[in-house]
Amino acid sequence: MRAAPKRAAREPTIALINIVFLMLVFFMVAGTLAVPLDGDLTLVETRDLEGRAPPDALLVHPDGRLSYRGDAVASPEAYLEIAAAEPMPGEGGPTVRIVPDRDLDASELVRIAGALRAAGAARVLVVTERGLR
Repeated sequence: MRAAPKRAAREPTIALINIVFLMLVFFMVAGTLAVPLDGDLTLVETRDLEGRAPPDALLVHPDGRLSYRGDAVASPEAYLEIAAAEPMPGEGGPTVRIVPDRDLDASELVRIAGALRAAGAARVLVVTERGLR
């Protein structure tokens, strides 16, 4: 009788996967993903610049008051009446930009945005400050 040929033991593939994973992590940490800036370059600092709202934006104060271009506005509907006299782009209605104060309640902002949509605004965009942190 013949003995069955012995099979060679399979090499574990998990060790190979671990090595490839470790190499990947090493090159991600050690490699450069972007070209570094020139050492002589000094970037502009914008920390002390005063931010300004877009000129066509509806400003919402912390107490819920509305203003447009420095004038008080009675309601979101009144703003759309004022803005209707000016050309505003938008399909199916104007696009409204709201600049809320940081201390404004979120529920008040949602109420104003809903009133603008109900009054005929096609889109309501909230303008915010983007910080790098």
